[in-house]
Amino acid sequence: MTQRIRYYLFLRDVLLLALTTFGGPQAHLAHFQKILVQKRKYLSEEELMELNSLCQILPGPASTQTLTAIGFRIGGPNLAYLTLLVWIMPAVTIMTAAAIVMSSIQEKHWSIEFTKFIQPMAVGFVSYGAYMISLKTVTTRTGVVLMVVAAVLSYFIQTPFIFPIIILCAGLITALKYRAQPKEEKKKLNIDWSNFSLWAGVLIFAAVLGGVTKALPVKLFENFYRNGSLIFGGGQVLAPLLYTEFVEAQNEPDTDSKVLELKSKIKRQYAPKPLHHPISHHEFLSGYAVAQALPGPVFSFSAYIGALSARDFGFGGEILGAFMSAMGIFLPGTFLIFFVIRFWENFKQYRAVRASLEGITAASAGLVAASAIILFQPLENTFLNFSVTIATFCLLVFTKVPSPLIILGGLIMGFLVR
Repeated sequence: MTQRIRYYLFLRDVLLLALTTFGGPQAHLAHFQKILVQKRKYLSEEELMELNSLCQILPGPASTQTLTAIGFRIGGPNLAYLTLLVWIMPAVTIMTAAAIVMSSIQEKHWSIEFTKFIQPMAVGFVSYGAYMISLKTVTTRTGVVLMVVAAVLSYFIQTPFIFPIIILCAGLITALKYRAQPKEEKKKLNIDWSNFSLWAGVLIFAAVLGGVTKALPVKLFENFYRNGSLIFGGGQVLAPLLYTEFVEAQNEPDTDSKVLELKSKIKRQYAPKPLHHPISHHEFLSGYAVAQALPGPVFSFSAYIGALSARDFGFGGEILGAFMSAMGIFLPGTFLIFFVIRFWENFKQYRAVRASLEGITAASAGLVAASAIILFQPLENTFLNFSVTIATFCLLVFTKVPSPLIILGGLIMGFLVR
């Protein structure tokens, strides 16, 4: 019974996080640290950074993988899959509803002015996360140097593939200090390939089934599953790929800065052959703005795209399209982290692997620090934005005000000054 209560409390915390974690994967990590580490003590600061570092190396949504990996460590696969569902359900539901409304009112302009304080507040959360993580996990000169180098490189080389490269290189550097690690009695390293086989099997089966049946739900699942298996860097990388694959060509010139920004990203990134183009660029940008304003995973934007892609099949088709697209984008990363985490504990028995964790966690702290600067740059350099960011950081460091209340206060201020 005690174990069941613990599982229930964990899922309740996951739901709270799903409803209050604004700002993308790095801001999510700061919330995880505050709720799951400091408040509930499900795991230590070092263990959280270790899991997040593993997820940064793998393709897929890093914050979602980190949270499901925590669920796996607490209660095994069953709790992990429940964690995934609870985490993605609020954002996926809202994005599906937004798509249904959009399909009925195609020219509707979404007003999200009330979220104007959320972005600078998210920067405050990320800054707090970087501060706390570096304070508790970077304790050596080597770690400090690697943290600074990782922050500088990730700031100046803003490409998704730089994240796993930085983390792997930092781990290799400190792995050379393996002689400082105590020897342990080595156990046989058994690698369970079942989840890797499941990932590869679903990828191949979906591709074959989609090619044979030509069924739209299957093709949507295959498209998003393939993208979810290849994307490093989060929702900001997913967006330009989806824009290429799903947005219909427009004759009029693009004057929206967001459209131009997406297209510039597209030119720098590989995009597979388009599935079809059922969505206008106005619908795409409206949905992407809603996704950015929501708590939870940005990858929930896939449900919006899937629902609009299937709108010709009515309400039921929209629901099915959203479901298949969301499952397609979230499952690959989940399968892959389950594959790695099953042998990770035994893999750490090797001294070089344990030594590499110093570099891995230091580099991860540097990535979080750089992301705070990167997130703030698109904002207007106003006194208000600076003040909101600094106030959020100070509230987190010097008070015990819960994160949900801070976010709620930002939304209320947004409504008042809208």
